[in-house]
Amino acid sequence: MPIRTGGPPEGGWRFPPMPEGRGLHATAFDDTYIPRSQRPIGSNYKWIALTNTTLGALMASIDGSIVLIALPSIFKGIGINPLAQGESGYFLWLLLGYMVVTATLLVTFGRISDMFGRVRLYNLGFAIFTVGSTLLAVTPSTGNTGALELIFFRIIQGIGAGFLFSNSAAILTDAFPPNERGRALGLNQIAAIAGQFLGLILGGILASINWRLVFLVSVPVGLAGTIWAYTMLRELATIKRNQRIDWYGNIAFALGLTIFLFGITYGIQPYGSSATGWGNPLVLAMIGIGALLLALFVWIEARVPDPMFRLELFKIRMFAFGNISGFLSALGRGGLQFMLIIWLQGIWLPLHGYSFEETPLWAGIYLTPLLLGFVLMGPISGFLSDKFGARRFSTTGMLVQCIGFIGLTFLPADFPYPVFAVLIFLLGCGSGLFASPNTSSVMSSVPPERRGVSSGMRATFQNSAMLVSIGLFFSIVTAGLASALPKTFYNGLVRYGVPSSVATQIAHLPPTAALFGAFLGYNPVAQLLPPSVLQHLTAANQEKLLGKEFFPNLISGPFMVGMHAVFYLSAVLCIIAAITSFLRGKQIIYGQDGVANGALATDGDNTGNEVIITVLAPAENE
Repeated sequence: MPIRTGGPPEGGWRFPPMPEGRGLHATAFDDTYIPRSQRPIGSNYKWIALTNTTLGALMASIDGSIVLIALPSIFKGIGINPLAQGESGYFLWLLLGYMVVTATLLVTFGRISDMFGRVRLYNLGFAIFTVGSTLLAVTPSTGNTGALELIFFRIIQGIGAGFLFSNSAAILTDAFPPNERGRALGLNQIAAIAGQFLGLILGGILASINWRLVFLVSVPVGLAGTIWAYTMLRELATIKRNQRIDWYGNIAFALGLTIFLFGITYGIQPYGSSATGWGNPLVLAMIGIGALLLALFVWIEARVPDPMFRLELFKIRMFAFGNISGFLSALGRGGLQFMLIIWLQGIWLPLHGYSFEETPLWAGIYLTPLLLGFVLMGPISGFLSDKFGARRFSTTGMLVQCIGFIGLTFLPADFPYPVFAVLIFLLGCGSGLFASPNTSSVMSSVPPERRGVSSGMRATFQNSAMLVSIGLFFSIVTAGLASALPKTFYNGLVRYGVPSSVATQIAHLPPTAALFGAFLGYNPVAQLLPPSVLQHLTAANQEKLLGKEFFPNLISGPFMVGMHAVFYLSAVLCIIAAITSFLRGKQIIYGQDGVANGALATDGDNTGNEVIITVLAPAENE
């Protein structure tokens, strides 16, 4: 047979036509086209889901804490003094607004995801998060207008983070078989917690260059994550049709939790002559109205046919006790990072030669052992809990945290750092031991069609507890300072030449300003003393008052009284959380394909050992 050489034959080469609309995966010889969403996922899909959701959790948690260290540069960049009269609200909402939004919307987003698809709304969340980060990086205005724009854009970013947080655990639970879920969810939890600490360091480094980089750093990662999620993630859950949105329940819950958390947020601001705002009628009204609306929400959910908040899930013993122990754990440690930063920035670092302006970055660095403990124990406990069950590891984790909190009560204000590092490393280990098994047991104990709302409920309990914890811890420390600081402050100011009338006025100011100043990296004394007074003091007295030792030595005694009270409270909460964790009973694991009758009631066996029951688990290749 002769071989043709040269160009194409007259009229060109002829090939069988490509089937219309079949894309790159179709061939001329295909008789049927299978859409990408319906093709077999393969054994590697679970790792794609893990890496993408872990990236999402990491970025969302980094942006939750990155502003903590960067706030001084941000306020300087937009031309605002957050400690000036009437400006503290901007500080609080840039600090806490992101957390308020995510805590409020998580359950709603989880329920909507069960109705319309977890992957679909997770992808939407990544896109919204990226848009919010972009808007923050290019904020056009300065002054009060710029601050309001930043708060609004942070809310947009928080909405995107809410979609990411509410769906990542559910997507992983769908993708991984029961014997690997603990490890997968553990790695995801590590990313979420690690992001909180990485945000501190990253915020300090980027803010020292330009405050806009603090938000710009999330944009390329967000774009890549959005495209990656859209092209690679698959909806494995079976979405039931004809589900209805519980509008009354959604409105009651969103309003109730938002108003309640607003009350907590404003409760840490001074009111009149009081150091905190817990006596403010507005604060009391917000907390009361919020609680009533949440009670109304529970009443609504018990009566509507398609509720947002699945109260029947609390009949599952492991779900109920796992969420209770998770709430108590977050309540005990939620304000810890905030208070440790104030301790380091306001007292320890200045006493060890660091200027107040340097303290934000170094506080993040010196808290690294807390991160290392979590990163070390999280994967280990997740892996072991897949084999031996969650109860023993999560319970032990809470007891280890209790020991760490008790150990902190023995430290003086100017502590030896190696001892402090060991204790916070212990706290990180305890948190890692608890978080992975607890999340895995909670998510595995619910039917597959309820995983979205269950993930949202779990995250809501934890995020709300963290906000309450910050308000509670800050109020305890502030109350201790308010009772002892005025006299100490007055004597110290008068000793170095400050007129008695001025010293009296400054000493009786709420200590909130001094704590916020230390937290923001300002020298609190320089912020409180009028420039006209400083100019009339001798150079030696100015040096003493504005030096690195005056304020730390002044505040250390009253501050540590409050901190010890906080640590004892956290230890008690950890003990209660350990008890509730132990009472979770045997583990019921639902697979991807269905629910067993009678699986809602779970108890320990007669020997008290934990028993793992797998109900219709997916095959390994799923």
